[in-house]
Amino acid sequence: MEPGNIPMVALGAGMLWFGWFGFNAGSALTAGGLASSAFVATNLSAATAAFVWMVLSWIYRRPSLLGVVTGGVAGLVAITPAAGFIQPIMAIPIGAGVSLLCYHMMLWRPKTGIDESLDVFAVHGMGGIWGALATGIFCSAAVSPNSKNGLIYGNPKQVLIQLVAVISVAAFAFVMTWILGKIVNSTIGLRVSPAEESVGLDISQHGERAYGGNLR
Repeated sequence: MEPGNIPMVALGAGMLWFGWFGFNAGSALTAGGLASSAFVATNLSAATAAFVWMVLSWIYRRPSLLGVVTGGVAGLVAITPAAGFIQPIMAIPIGAGVSLLCYHMMLWRPKTGIDESLDVFAVHGMGGIWGALATGIFCSAAVSPNSKNGLIYGNPKQVLIQLVAVISVAAFAFVMTWILGKIVNSTIGLRVSPAEESVGLDISQHGERAYGGNLR
């Protein structure tokens, strides 16, 4: 499915990127060094991920603005668990790693037959998993009083702790989503009909088009 408006995608991604500084740096609840460190780490991860995604797109086909934007969002997702616990330079391998992981997940997902038009799990799900595990790899006790040393600083146990957390959250999310999905499917239904999907949800569900012409 082709995107409806690439300039709007770029504008939205820029606003999201800027807002993410408040999300990560603002979590320090101070304007001191910790907030500055989280700010820089956030930007470095997103920029690295956007660049690596562009390179991957060039290798496999051709670079695109949509791909760069997707990589940037993946980098923002991945750095969120780690921003306040790592040296800013460590955001570079985190950003590069998330693009490698998420890009190939997006290539693999269509082969599974799973219907996920926005590839939310490929970007946000896998990005979040990598970010949580990367926190256990790259965190440093020197960054924050609440931080501990990670794998590269001689504490492999932290990776195990992060892994247990990831598995616990994934199990909870899967079970609750399955329950809610069953409830929705038994009431209003999870999917529209093939005819409604073919016409487009703007027309079939809302009775108007978002954009003119043949765009849905």
